[in-house]
Amino acid sequence: MKQTKTNRREALKKLAGLAGAVAVAPKTTGAEEALRRYLFKNGVGEDYDPFDHKWLMVIDIERCIGCGMCVRACKAENEVPRDPLHFRTWVEQYTIKKADVATGRIEGETIVRSPNGGYDGFPPPEVPEEEILRSFFVPKLCNLCHHSPCSQVCPVGATFDTPDGAVLVDYEYCMGCGFCVQACPYGCRYMHPERHTADKCTLCYHRITRGLKPACVEVCPTQARIFGDLKHLGPDDPLRTFIETKKAQSLKPHLGTEPRVLYAGLDKEVR
Repeated sequence: MKQTKTNRREALKKLAGLAGAVAVAPKTTGAEEALRRYLFKNGVGEDYDPFDHKWLMVIDIERCIGCGMCVRACKAENEVPRDPLHFRTWVEQYTIKKADVATGRIEGETIVRSPNGGYDGFPPPEVPEEEILRSFFVPKLCNLCHHSPCSQVCPVGATFDTPDGAVLVDYEYCMGCGFCVQACPYGCRYMHPERHTADKCTLCYHRITRGLKPACVEVCPTQARIFGDLKHLGPDDPLRTFIETKKAQSLKPHLGTEPRVLYAGLDKEVR
């Protein structure tokens, strides 16, 4: 315990030292100063050292059944508005129809739907079963970009990257300009209707800094979502097994954002 507290103090000293250099190099130290404020204001794990972790979430599309439990858990855990407009995570269903033989194509029309973000699950598709080539579910959330467009466009540094791989929003500094919402290429941000600030998935930062899993991962009945720390992978860690046995890729890799959310079984039709 003593060693852990020492690590915590050392981490805060690092942050304090970096924050002290803001006047000299604000562009390179703004995130560390923002994290220092966030750690103290939001009551994250007392002994948590953000420099000693590197978080990653992987999603196995073949395991997702579209039950909506992750969406419901996320809204309850993070006080996301219960309306059908705002989500930190949601689920989409992709239904690919068989192609008309006359067209010479292998696949037909792709239909994407996400009723209420998948909160209540999915009713049967309106497409007749005999016309369906394949159908699958894809959970969506903040992609936790290594090169995050949202933090790059924030004019006041309210959105910032953390050393452990999260992308957070300091609500006290956010002025609600909406630049980050427009900049996100994955559609993962929204303006909170009550706070009038930007909001998004934080990986349940208040949970993971205490050794817990994100709410969406905790409740997934099929373990379609796997979450772990790349700096502390045990030999039997589910994340290690996933990485070693699955071919994982990110959404829109051509954008160069280098997401920390990866997918296995990702179909080319997924946006």
